[in-house]
Amino acid sequence: MSDAVVLTLATAPTRPLVADCIAADRFTSLGARDIGQLPVTHGGRRARLGDFFTVTGERSATLRIAGDLTKVEGIGAGMAGGDLVVDGSVGRDLGRAMAGGRIDVHGSAGENAGGALPGAARGMTGGEIVIRGGAGAQAGAAARRGLIVVTGDAGPQAGRGMIAGTVLVFGRAAAGAGRFLKRGSIVALGAIDRPATFRYACTYRPPHLPLLFRYLRTRYGLAMGDPQITGRYERYSGDLAELGKGEILQWVAE
Repeated sequence: MSDAVVLTLATAPTRPLVADCIAADRFTSLGARDIGQLPVTHGGRRARLGDFFTVTGERSATLRIAGDLTKVEGIGAGMAGGDLVVDGSVGRDLGRAMAGGRIDVHGSAGENAGGALPGAARGMTGGEIVIRGGAGAQAGAAARRGLIVVTGDAGPQAGRGMIAGTVLVFGRAAAGAGRFLKRGSIVALGAIDRPATFRYACTYRPPHLPLLFRYLRTRYGLAMGDPQITGRYERYSGDLAELGKGEILQWVAE
C-alpha cells in the first residue's frame, strides 16, 4: 500500500477522453499495473488509462492527478469515498453522481460538476467538491445531498433541479441558478442572476454558515473572510414553480 496513487498526464488527449474509471475509492485494491489497464474512451474509441497517464503508487484511497485535464471527462464519477486532488483544470462531469469522499480541484471544471447522467433523476448524493476556479453550466444539477464550492464564477443553471445539498459560489452565478430547485441551498457571495420564481423572505445571519465557512477555511485553506462569516444574507425562497422549499442566500454586508 502507498500513501497515494499519483496519475501524471503523459500523453495529452487530442479528443474528449472519458475516464470515469478515475475515482479514489476504486484504487484501494488495485496495483499500479491494474490501474493502468482500466478502460477509457478516447474520441469514441476504447483505450487504457495507461495510454495517457503514468501511474505511481498503488492500493490507496488518496489519489492525486496532475496535467492539463481539460479534455478529460468524468473524473470522480460515482466516487463513494477517499480523497482526490487535481493539480490543474478538468473537463465536464467532474464528480458526476458521486456519493462520498472529497474532490479538490486546483483549477476550473467543465459542465455538470456534481451533476447527473443524461436523463437521470439524481446527481450527487454525498461528498464534497471544491473547485478553485470557475465551473461550467449546471454545477450540482439534480443533487440530493453534498457540497459544491466554486471559488470563481459558476456557469448557467447552477443547482438546477437540486433536491438537497449546498452550492457555494464565491464569484458570479450566471442566469438560472436554482431553477427548479426543490430543496437545498445556493449561497452566493458575489452577484447572482436569480430566477423570477424566487421570493424575498428576509435578511438575517444564517447560523449554519459560520460553521461551514470555518470548516472550509480549516480543511481546504480557502480564504473565507470574517465579513462573509459574520455577515448578513438576503434569503430568497423557491423555486416557487416547484416545492418552494429551497433557498438562495446572497451575502449583502457585515
